[in-house]
Amino acid sequence: MAYKIAVLPGDGIGQEIIPQAIRVLDAIGKKYGHQFSYTEGLIGGAAIDVTGHPLPPETIALCKNSDAILLGAVGGPKWDTMPVALRPEAGALLGLRKGLGLYANIRPCHLFAPLADASTLKREVIEGVDCVVIRELTGGLYFGEKKREKTPTGEIASDHLVYTTEEIDRIITLAFEIARNRKKKVCSVDKHNILESSRLWRDVAKQVAQRYPDVELSNMYVDNCAMQLIRNPRQFDVIVTENMFGDILSDEAAMLTGSLGMLPSASIGGKVALFEPSHGSAPDIANQNKANPLATILSAAMMLEYSFNLIKEAKEIEQAVNTVLEQGYRTGDIMEKDKILLNTDQMTDKVLSVINE
Repeated sequence: MAYKIAVLPGDGIGQEIIPQAIRVLDAIGKKYGHQFSYTEGLIGGAAIDVTGHPLPPETIALCKNSDAILLGAVGGPKWDTMPVALRPEAGALLGLRKGLGLYANIRPCHLFAPLADASTLKREVIEGVDCVVIRELTGGLYFGEKKREKTPTGEIASDHLVYTTEEIDRIITLAFEIARNRKKKVCSVDKHNILESSRLWRDVAKQVAQRYPDVELSNMYVDNCAMQLIRNPRQFDVIVTENMFGDILSDEAAMLTGSLGMLPSASIGGKVALFEPSHGSAPDIANQNKANPLATILSAAMMLEYSFNLIKEAKEIEQAVNTVLEQGYRTGDIMEKDKILLNTDQMTDKVLSVINE
């Protein structure tokens, strides 16, 4: 079977980590008889430099005509002074999500056992953590009307938070479907005591729960959830929440695994899904061969599972990563005492050596 993948390296370390994931995909393809073809497109600051826009029409067209998308990272100080709509993070990422109908972001928060001491939290708190944060991606404050006006005493700014029943229903339904294949527990996170949008969110969550009697639903305020992720993260299975809350909580959950450099993600909902590491472009270490490629490699594994239904192949990549970590190899972001420090290329070499054994 041949699969067409749109490759969007983007900015910063995105240019370094995407080739590593492609090396792993090629090894898996060779081993199992799959063919992956790659077409590269411009996005983020790299696209601005060439076309003047962070998301050129050619990139959208490429993505729509592919079977899946592998994205690196976007943004950097060079483009921070541009108008908001043209900055890489807003113009590219939000535009891509909206343009492709990618309404759901899935971030697994799985602690690889060898990294139990790499986290800033105690081993007894994080050992065995295995949850998923599902974030609504195309509604809420990030996509609502925005205003900023002069007043006699200064300025006034506003962001409009809007959600419809249909938007909430589809993301909650996805959470229940995913929970059915896990531990059958969904925690819906809102701010029901303050926000009208959250009161609608909770009402819809309760309605969806009636369609899934085999799955347990709990509701939690976002501030309590932030605390519980640190206090007792093992209590969670599937967390589902709105756009801004999910943006914050998913990064918090990432640190349970030791580093953002370990966290893959999938954005789904349209005909073509997008897969990317959860970290940013890290311009401070770009072009130094220091970046951790594992989140991107694990994102490629998610692509195999979610877009191509190649579950065995995906699990082999995940196991290879675990084996390399068990052998004591680390990149700088997850480095521990008495472990072996590797650069970006070397870490991928180790993953490939396990896959090719």
